[in-house]
Amino acid sequence: MLKENIKVGWLFSETGSYGALGRSMRAGATLAVDEINANPTYDFQIEPVLVDPGGETARYADAARELMSNYGTTHICGCYTSASRKEILPVVEKRDALLWYPSHYEGFETNDNIIYTGASPNQHIIPLSRYLIEHHGARGWFVGSNYVWAWENNRILREALISAGGLVFGERYFPVGDVDFGNLPETIIENSPDFVFVTLIGNSCYRFIKRLREAAAKAGVDQPATMPVASCSLSEAELPFLGDEADGHLCSSVYFSTVDTPENHTFTTRWNAFYADQGEASADAEATYIAMHLLAQAIHRSGSIELDEVREAVTKLEFRAPQGQLRVDSDNLHCEMRPRIGRSNVNGRFDIIQEAHTPVRPDPYLVWTECLDRPKTGLRIAQ
Repeated sequence: MLKENIKVGWLFSETGSYGALGRSMRAGATLAVDEINANPTYDFQIEPVLVDPGGETARYADAARELMSNYGTTHICGCYTSASRKEILPVVEKRDALLWYPSHYEGFETNDNIIYTGASPNQHIIPLSRYLIEHHGARGWFVGSNYVWAWENNRILREALISAGGLVFGERYFPVGDVDFGNLPETIIENSPDFVFVTLIGNSCYRFIKRLREAAAKAGVDQPATMPVASCSLSEAELPFLGDEADGHLCSSVYFSTVDTPENHTFTTRWNAFYADQGEASADAEATYIAMHLLAQAIHRSGSIELDEVREAVTKLEFRAPQGQLRVDSDNLHCEMRPRIGRSNVNGRFDIIQEAHTPVRPDPYLVWTECLDRPKTGLRIAQ
């Protein structure tokens, strides 16, 4: 019996300043679709339709319209930046479509037209804040790309540092893709913060980390040991672009390629068979993998591709993802996930140095999250 083809739109910027992330996301989605289409349980097949906005925020809305008008898609998976998500949201709402957003983000949003399969702020910036204050100190320097992802994460971390009696030496923002940082790396090294919190994305991030390491070396400073780069977005897909400067960076995420689960062993084996040229599997790849599997399971459970039926069905599912067991919270449509802290190494991976014992309920508005100065609980520190 022939299976029904269900077209799903993919909005991945495989070109542009953060193209490595878009390619990683597409690869994760492709691995999932291959598994879905080979699964005899499903009486349908997923047919992806890709549009590449090239990392240009202004092109995302037209790309979403193209997917829905020309191809009849009612489900779209993609967008890396919050700026691109916000750009297409009015289009998705108007067409009564569902966006599967596979990216960690700054939170302070819920929407009935979005399923969020990346980490929410209490699953990345809050654990990182606690880790930095406890293990490195409360004096930071902030450098980010000039949009809401950086603004909001910096605000949360700034409040945490001030509450702990610390300070922020400085806070600078640059246009996405900008690689001219002037003498900022030298200034940061001279200030000698406890850490440098980086919310730059794509080429901006890679160039800044290299410049910071160069400035430290000229000053005779062991930058990774004394003032490490800390991030909530640096991933395995990007470490190859850092070359000799890829080691010693801290990242807060719900997934690293080194997670020890049977599902991840299977996922990374398949990843390495097809996409080893992109580096190790990343959180961005895994989040798109999760999104496609949840979509397929929700369609199968509901017997429909309509927004209301699929959204209702997905909140009743549990999925054993590479990162571990997760589910979609029925109140806010974000995923319950396990926060982890990793330190990058010379092999292009992250050594997991801290993780929660159990999945943490998503708290996009930080309503339930405990204050940062309360005792830390539920965490395991690697020795």
